[in-house]
Amino acid sequence: MKALLLGPNGQLGQDVLRANQARGAPLTIEPFGRDRADLSNLDEALARLGETQFDVLINCSSYHKTDEVESNAQLGFTINAHLVRRLAELCAQRNARFVHVSTDYVFGGQDKRTPLTEEDAKAPVNIYGASKAMGEDLARAAHDDVLILRVASLFGVAGASGKGGNFVETMLKFGRERGHLRVVDDQIMSPTATEDIAAAMLDLVLERAPAGRYHVVNDDGGVSWCAFAREIIAQAGVNATVEAIASAEFPTPAKRPPYSALDNAKLKTITSAMRPWPAALNAYLRAKGHIR
Repeated sequence: MKALLLGPNGQLGQDVLRANQARGAPLTIEPFGRDRADLSNLDEALARLGETQFDVLINCSSYHKTDEVESNAQLGFTINAHLVRRLAELCAQRNARFVHVSTDYVFGGQDKRTPLTEEDAKAPVNIYGASKAMGEDLARAAHDDVLILRVASLFGVAGASGKGGNFVETMLKFGRERGHLRVVDDQIMSPTATEDIAAAMLDLVLERAPAGRYHVVNDDGGVSWCAFAREIIAQAGVNATVEAIASAEFPTPAKRPPYSALDNAKLKTITSAMRPWPAALNAYLRAKGHIR
């Protein structure tokens, strides 16, 4: 199977390439990066994509700078929704499978405070989440063979494209420099290693999993950013304290979901790639040389 990979230079895209190579390259993956097309120019991007043959189109690209998207809604919906529709339409024309990476930020406004399943109604609380939610719906309306992978709170060796790293590296840097961190404790999410998402993605593609939505997150039922930070500091042996604060003390342009922990039970009927997040964090810290 030949796969075309959008967003090959991000922390998830790079782990998809690594995971495929580690398995002996069961997919022939062709990276399709920014050097080949500006994805915000839909006609140009689709023309370039139309020149390439593929059996699977993997979309790891998005406009994911949450606070920036809040004041750039048109660009957010162009890349996160309308481009996604066009990609799904192209896959339908080619009879190819479309693998699209979405986010836990399609939730946040719901009353439910237990891990969210694929059947729970979307309830985004910011423009980024709304644009990703629309992208999911447009993709499924345009093509029958769509895998939507909802992921959350990513940490990967490559670091987040355009974000200067990831939450883990930020906590380690500030912990070492300041010795004291103040981290919000009233936002619950599912920290997830991109290495594990990449492994699960390959399983879903190679096992020809049924089309639909899958929550692709590490196990443990959700945790606050503060608790995540404390585990990072503890595992890395950094001499720093972590103080719990309310999100009201750390205002941001875009509202964050107070609860967006995801239930991955559906995914686990197909793959065993998703270990508990503390174990995934430990493997990440070792890979980055933070612990030995």
